[in-house]
Amino acid sequence: MGLSDDFLWGGATAANQAEGGVLAGGRGLSNVDLLPTGPDRVKVAAGELEMLEWQEDSFYPAQTAIDMYHHYMEDIALFAEMGFNVYRMSLSWSRIFPNGNDEAPNEEGLLFYEKIFKELRKHQIEPLVTIAHFDVPLHLIKEFGGWKNRRLIDFYVTYAETVFQRYRGLVKYWLTINEINILLHQPFVGGGIVFKEGDNRQEIKYQAAHHQLVASALATQKAHEIDPTNQVGCMLAGGSHYPYTCRPEDYQEAINRDREGYFFIDVQARGKYPNYALKKFEREDLTIKITPEDEAILAASPVDFVSFSYYCSRTVSAHPEDYAQATGNLFPSIKNEHLPSTEWGWQIDPLGLRNSLNQLYDRYQKPLFIVENGLGAIDTPDENGFVADDYRIDYLKKHIQAFKDAVTIDGVELLGYTTWGCIDLVAASTGQMSKRYGFIYVDRDDQGNGTLKRTKKKSFEWYKKVIASNGEVL
Repeated sequence: MGLSDDFLWGGATAANQAEGGVLAGGRGLSNVDLLPTGPDRVKVAAGELEMLEWQEDSFYPAQTAIDMYHHYMEDIALFAEMGFNVYRMSLSWSRIFPNGNDEAPNEEGLLFYEKIFKELRKHQIEPLVTIAHFDVPLHLIKEFGGWKNRRLIDFYVTYAETVFQRYRGLVKYWLTINEINILLHQPFVGGGIVFKEGDNRQEIKYQAAHHQLVASALATQKAHEIDPTNQVGCMLAGGSHYPYTCRPEDYQEAINRDREGYFFIDVQARGKYPNYALKKFEREDLTIKITPEDEAILAASPVDFVSFSYYCSRTVSAHPEDYAQATGNLFPSIKNEHLPSTEWGWQIDPLGLRNSLNQLYDRYQKPLFIVENGLGAIDTPDENGFVADDYRIDYLKKHIQAFKDAVTIDGVELLGYTTWGCIDLVAASTGQMSKRYGFIYVDRDDQGNGTLKRTKKKSFEWYKKVIASNGEVL
């Protein structure tokens, strides 16, 4: 037995990393538009350095990205040629509500996405739409302080309800908030939060998380009311933690670190706060305002499926100072000598994907969806502009085999697979174009130079065969 006949194959992008056109069509500015390249990026993303205006001496890659705003017809045609039957993309909140809380939506923004969805439908491609993918309108940050303010729940729900109504019949697969656990690691990216001196950062992050969880549940409820055929998922930055040794305290550390992310999905998939989270708040003296009404909302609207990104596993110890650290990843990890690494230090672990699928399915007993997986690498085109990216094919082949094993051997229920950055785009972690993921090469460099010409890589034809054979030909 292989994958089901209705298995969804495709690729994924995000508006802030692909779209560009940041001031086109009435769009307002968003937090990710203010992420520069260079050393300040990490501090801005973490909410440690306030940068709420463009600085003349900084480069902001999201301003143009790969200009999908003007190239989407061409790009969708290439996705269709590969055989996609699903395309994961995100909406720009500030393209639809330029300030995030406008009285009426921006019709030009709504129409832009309507055209995209109709073009996808023309090619029999199912849109999988993320409502907020590292995206908080700048006005909501300046005026309300981002997601730490409870007011954002209503603004988000109004936005979600607007798109559910407008795109009824065009979109049925939705994700509420991308990689919701990133809020704990990059609060400005995940929640539009800038810290001030003396802030209780842990309390602010978990209060913002609570607001996002309530907003996600309300959006899920609205989606089902507006169209009962809607399927709504949550989204985790995934990847299991391994204990570095078999010392019991290392194993305990791995459990604790897994729970950091599972906490969000426990609430979204099960409808209530897990006891370990409530004990954490108590132990760390965090006062999180959770009303009985909030608890009722969370209980009433769990998600239909659980989606996640997977790039690598992580290795942890109760004594991390004793070991060499892996580089490049947002989540701290000890270097695992049993695994190779990418050029950015992310450790390559296909079996870890199968393990993660089993852990998530055992835990939630809901359908799963791998919505990001891919290899960031430096691609060097030949004299004809062609990239022979056998290293990417090798990476994806092993990961596809791993999730096939999870389905066919372990019995995991998997809806689909969308590779990250199916077309080259701006890397979220570094802002670089040179960290490429796509099957399609885009002529643009880290400084924003290039023609934006699209060229198929070797992996394009390979993935086309994989999809045509429903994963049988790898």
